[in-house]
Amino acid sequence: MNPMSICTSSSSSSSGSSSSSSYSTAKAWIVHGIVAGVAVAAAIGARAYLGRAAKFRSRVVGIIPARFASSRFQGKPLVPILGKPMIQRTWERAKLAASLDHVVVATDDEKIAECCRGFGADVIMTSESCRNGTERCNEALQKLDKKYDIVVNIQGDEPLIEPEIIDGVVKALQAAPDAVFSTAVTSLKPEDAFDPNRVKCVVDNRGYAIYFSRGLIPHNKSGKVNPKFPYLLHLGIQSYDSKFLKIYPELQPTPLQLEEDLEQLKVLENGYKMKVIKVDHEAHGVDTPEDVQKIESYMLERNLS
Repeated sequence: MNPMSICTSSSSSSSGSSSSSSYSTAKAWIVHGIVAGVAVAAAIGARAYLGRAAKFRSRVVGIIPARFASSRFQGKPLVPILGKPMIQRTWERAKLAASLDHVVVATDDEKIAECCRGFGADVIMTSESCRNGTERCNEALQKLDKKYDIVVNIQGDEPLIEPEIIDGVVKALQAAPDAVFSTAVTSLKPEDAFDPNRVKCVVDNRGYAIYFSRGLIPHNKSGKVNPKFPYLLHLGIQSYDSKFLKIYPELQPTPLQLEEDLEQLKVLENGYKMKVIKVDHEAHGVDTPEDVQKIESYMLERNLS
């Protein structure tokens, strides 16, 4: 499948509003809580700086980081999904979120930029040195003309993400002035329990993240999936306080982050608080070429265009 084959034709496709009625409204609920952590000296100073920020963060931008050179799936943002590039489908869904004042694509690849401009997206060019989506969002934020209080990192490999989930993580961060980060989880399917591409999450009883892992957490003595336990799957969306986002690249990589290859662990290891909402969502992330056929079959079965 040639990921570049449909960029020109898809640019004239209708916006996400034409298909919004086909998607079920996500019923998000926000759980409350607190998670303890010990911050390194840099994080302590950063938290003091953040403490001066206004409690209510009203100006919100959605950024979709996209790079062509993915180790697992090169050219993934441009792969066709029922006639449209995956990045276009993600952008169309994000544009429907009521909480976002602006939506942009941040990329280091001119092929992706050209394709996105073709279907009407605003594009910010970022450097190839960005180590992850969070750093790419930070660089894009610095290049935007307007100032924003919250940045929503909308990963382009969840093309069926509901706009209500985007609104949910924004509201969660706005309602939790002690948090610098918010994200979403949904129920984990048993068949995904041991898939390292499906990131798992555990939260405390007031809704703050405790840990994320590519392995199954919690892990019981039997080593098997407990069908009665409500395991949580992390979704590829997160929002940050914009002041924290500027600090994030200055924090040194942490052992857990490096071992799991999960950037959100650097936030937790440095003692910051991360709010989590649980939503009803049929997760369809695209991590490998095989996932494309699965998501197309799902869309065809439900008449989603």
